Amino acid sequence: MVRLLGPQDRLLTTIEKQYPGVDVHVRGNEVTLTGDDAEVDAARRLVEELLLMIKNGQDLTSTEVTSSAAILDADKTASPIDLLGQAILSTRGKSIRPKTAGQKAYVDAIDENTIVFGIGPAGTGKTYLAMAKAVQALQRKEVNRIILTRPAVEAGERLGYLPGTLTDKIDPYLRPLYDALNEMLDPEVVPKLLAAGTIEVAPLAYMRGRTLNDSFIVLDEAQNTTPEQMKMFLTRLGFGSRMVITGDITQVDLPMGTSGLQLVTRVLGDIDDIHFATMTSADVVRHTLVGQIVDAYTKYDQIQMAKKAGDTIGASERDQRYKKTR
Repeated sequence: MVRLLGPQDRLLTTIEKQYPGVDVHVRGNEVTLTGDDAEVDAARRLVEELLLMIKNGQDLTSTEVTSSAAILDADKTASPIDLLGQAILSTRGKSIRPKTAGQKAYVDAIDENTIVFGIGPAGTGKTYLAMAKAVQALQRKEVNRIILTRPAVEAGERLGYLPGTLTDKIDPYLRPLYDALNEMLDPEVVPKLLAAGTIEVAPLAYMRGRTLNDSFIVLDEAQNTTPEQMKMFLTRLGFGSRMVITGDITQVDLPMGTSGLQLVTRVLGDIDDIHFATMTSADVVRHTLVGQIVDAYTKYDQIQMAKKAGDTIGASERDQRYKKTR
């Protein structure tokens, strides 16, 4: 019961928010639901699914509660534990698993396709889940090595020349990848795998001229690649390898020109064995405010684009009237 309710009854509060017409009362080990019959039935199914997840050893958060409710609302015959209950990795008592239906579809696509593009806003687990699948493939001996790469592009700031060796200079750009590795593997194992070349973390510029066989390759922050860099990276694919390319097309830091991630969706959209997995704010698994921030910026961008389109049409009409008067 404690695991079902959560710290300070946070999960109970989340359940109540999902079904405002239902009053939830807890006494001892008994949960009582009162209210509209349809909503009570939906809330009962949700609580039963959450209990199954707990018995399966899964630690619940608000994300699992909201995701499970959304799955049950969309399909009354669906079972959230079947969609969200399978762990990709288990390390140091922590299980890494998809937490939303969108994340589950993304993970399934990685299993079924050679090249997968994970496109979505911040906090949707694009890179984290891709790296978990890479570590899983290495542990299962499906690949011989993992290659993690990302373009060395500043996020709207000029850092200037950095001191130290070449490794010291590129380390700040690659630090998020190292952090994720240390979460998924024992910290004492990671340096050994890096030293042996079993895991390689490198900037995208180092990929040219290579053929990557028997590897699981993850390109992070792909929205900051140019079309030429994207083509170069994709053509590194060798035999027995898989690629996952992740990025958020709303956060491009390139100083000028087209993002390679934006272009590739139009160029490769019809090729078999290449899958584009798109996630939304509903798949955000960070603080609940992150999803609201993503939605707010998306709405603002749509308004600005509509306004810009209206200004362009207005200018065109003025030009036509001016030509007629002449």
